[in-house]
Amino acid sequence: MSSPLFFLDPGSELSLQDQVRRKLVDAACAGAFPPGRRLPSSRALAAQLNIARNTVTLAYQKLVDEGLFVSRERSGIYVDHDMLRGRAAVESVAGGREPVRSSRWTGRFKTAEGEVPTTRRAPNWRQYPFPFIDGLFDASLFPVAEWREASRQALTVGDISQWSMDSGDADDPMLIEEIRTKVLPRRGIRARPDEILITVGAQQALALLSQMLIDRDSTVAVENPGYPDMRRLVADRGARLVHQPVDDEGLVVDRRLDDCDLVYVTPSHQFPTGVMMTQARREALLRKAAARDMVIIEDDFACETNYLDQACPALRSLDQDDRVIYVAGLSKVLGPGLRLGFIVASPEVIAEARRLRHLAVRHPPLNNQRTAAHFLAMGHYDATMMRLGRLFRERRTALRDALNHYLQQSVAIAPLRGGATYWVRGPDHLDVEEFAAQAERRGVLIEPVGPYFADGKGPRNIFRLGVTSLPIDRIREGVAVLADLMRDLPVAARTFPYPVEQRLEGEALEAAMSGSVLLCKTVYGDPCTIELLPDGQMVGRAGYANEDCDVGRWWVEGDVWRRQWNRWSYGETSSLRTVIVGDRIGWFDANGRLLDSAVIRRADPD
Repeated sequence: MSSPLFFLDPGSELSLQDQVRRKLVDAACAGAFPPGRRLPSSRALAAQLNIARNTVTLAYQKLVDEGLFVSRERSGIYVDHDMLRGRAAVESVAGGREPVRSSRWTGRFKTAEGEVPTTRRAPNWRQYPFPFIDGLFDASLFPVAEWREASRQALTVGDISQWSMDSGDADDPMLIEEIRTKVLPRRGIRARPDEILITVGAQQALALLSQMLIDRDSTVAVENPGYPDMRRLVADRGARLVHQPVDDEGLVVDRRLDDCDLVYVTPSHQFPTGVMMTQARREALLRKAAARDMVIIEDDFACETNYLDQACPALRSLDQDDRVIYVAGLSKVLGPGLRLGFIVASPEVIAEARRLRHLAVRHPPLNNQRTAAHFLAMGHYDATMMRLGRLFRERRTALRDALNHYLQQSVAIAPLRGGATYWVRGPDHLDVEEFAAQAERRGVLIEPVGPYFADGKGPRNIFRLGVTSLPIDRIREGVAVLADLMRDLPVAARTFPYPVEQRLEGEALEAAMSGSVLLCKTVYGDPCTIELLPDGQMVGRAGYANEDCDVGRWWVEGDVWRRQWNRWSYGETSSLRTVIVGDRIGWFDANGRLLDSAVIRRADPD
């Protein structure tokens, strides 16, 4: 052969021998070796690939031992005829033929008509330098060593003999026991084995419950803003939707729920705002459900956030009437590859869900279930969740500080408890769809919130920033890019009404600042007080209990007021042009852009 039949990847984790075996099988299946044609000799193939002949010989021998290839004495190696019998050529299956457009399918689909707004993430999101997308996870977070250890345990002879047998519709009893005794108690939930069902992710759990509990006669309340896929599941069942608003305490509980048969809620970490439902609101919802004979589906979709801060108990743990069905997954960090979720409910609900699951998948793969069981049993799950909680707290603080440093005058964020996402409100004139498109061209991914609202629109100046998807050392740079973009946007109106041409300079500036007190707000809404001492020192206190404090120094150089904190603003020196009018102070950059403003309380004259 004049050219190599295939190429090997020197950076692959597979050995050269394994790569050769795979490439040979792929080539045989693609028709590169028709029956009766001899494969290249081990010497010739080794020369083409520039590898040792022994590597090719061992690969050939393994394929012969497995019955895929045959060795004929004094003739060579051939593909076994049985391997190719009845196999269509790859080209006739995957290549060349244009898809035929047909009208025969028009009108045959029984799903709900109309497009329900939803969110879709590009599969190449990890290639972007600054993906602020909540619910996606950077590769460094996956517990590789721990998962491999659990996998080895699941692949022992004894374990294989258990999960490789047909178990009917039963789940792995070891995983059920680990969830029952290790995962659920952290949420305050007690359950028997017959009250737990394993699903192919939490999404399948919601689909099963929708099929069981919702029909055309049902009225279902969903959060607004809320999870678009749940709205679609309800719409596909033909039910009437009630789009129930969410405030800073979680789902609003009022008369709009009175006629509902079912309420879907995400109380631990509301999707997508990140609000944690207060204890009072949880109790009100349970009282409403009891009074109006409603069923509640509690979706604890982001279990990692339960390790961020002190979590409220699950609704299921407070339920005295068996009205709450609890849905969760083991972890979104493991989710994309594992897809293991579970339902906790009364035995009657679990039995019916198991019957419906049987019609689709029987049960999630038992080898995955056993691996997950070992992962829990060896303590890796709790250790991983605690590690993620620590990392997300650090990243969340880094994002908050970056927004406070770069965009204090432009955006506002609500105080966050228990989540890893900030709901960011930009200037009133911000068109977030266009802003997101420009940010993407600069390598920054943000989430407009329109698809989470029932009408698919939502506020035009709000977007989400999450921290699960990028390392902490990229957060500041990503926010700096957003700040540059926002400064370049057309400005509808200045929040400080006086131009930079009225700035103070030199001795007048120093006299005005010395001994004064500055009163302002952080980007996350906390009060902040800064004392400018006559000796050039600064003292800053932020928070409702002055819980965040720092010190620094200030000075004047020509027409520029400079300040440097020890810790705040990354300890960097800021150079600001200053305008003071009455009790207002504004700071501008060298281009005349307003950077920040505050109330100034001047020192009393001697």
